[in-house]
Amino acid sequence: MSPNPANASLLTHRLRGQGDETVLLLNGGMMTFRAWAPVAHPLESRYRILGCDFRGQLRTPGEAPSRLEDHLPDLLALLDHLELERVHVMGTSFGAEVALLLAARHPQRVLTLAAVTAADRTPSQMPANAKDAQRRVREVLAGGDRRAFFDAVVLDLYTDEWRYAYASELALRREQSAQLPESWYRGLLGILEAIQDFDLTPDLGRIRCPTLVVHAAKDEVMPAPRVRALAAAIPGAELRIHPTAGHVLVVEDPAWLTQVYRDFLQRRGAPAASPSISQPTPPAPPSTS
Repeated sequence: MSPNPANASLLTHRLRGQGDETVLLLNGGMMTFRAWAPVAHPLESRYRILGCDFRGQLRTPGEAPSRLEDHLPDLLALLDHLELERVHVMGTSFGAEVALLLAARHPQRVLTLAAVTAADRTPSQMPANAKDAQRRVREVLAGGDRRAFFDAVVLDLYTDEWRYAYASELALRREQSAQLPESWYRGLLGILEAIQDFDLTPDLGRIRCPTLVVHAAKDEVMPAPRVRALAAAIPGAELRIHPTAGHVLVVEDPAWLTQVYRDFLQRRGAPAASPSISQPTPPAPPSTS
């Protein structure tokens, strides 16, 4: 193992489950590791599941780095701290972009990779959307309405069908968002800056581990052309498409995602399958963490 980088921070984390192999789950920008529970719990009978919050997220203090690659030292320090030489890695959205860099630049630490609702580079609409989100965050930090911020975010991340079906759960999350500490909003500024303008295309061809790319057909954050370009750029990558979910696939259909991921882990190293669409399961309510 490599020595802990001097600029690394030990991430707040939780390791559960059994088995000889570990799955590292990497959060989306506004997630905390507890939101992975519907995906993590079914895997814990066979794998150890490691969840963590990036710097700038709820449970890890400190300023969030403004570049994706600057999160890598924290992840390496965490793996070294737990004496984990190699792990399976699954990330979603922001966490998937960091996971892609981890697999490309530190291949000796990654057994397999799953990138969920991710892209090869910044989609054309993202810089404007990220700047708008940063403006809304600064308004909150200046005393603005946190519930209005939540309402704007939900419109972009979830499908209309899911929002209508789980309106009561979202109402609860809306109230919880009003109680988040200012440090969470400050951390979000750094995370938004990191995804405002990124390009992973120079790194993607270096990924050699078995890789699964997962797209949600109604994802308005990471559109299909950029997701397909991501899958095409990684040698041997598989592509799976959920036909009805939005960007927060981890919440909208965790059962489908878990099954697709479990199947991928069980056959890793087999020849890559052709892109396909698997049938979704009924949506599940969101984590309230």
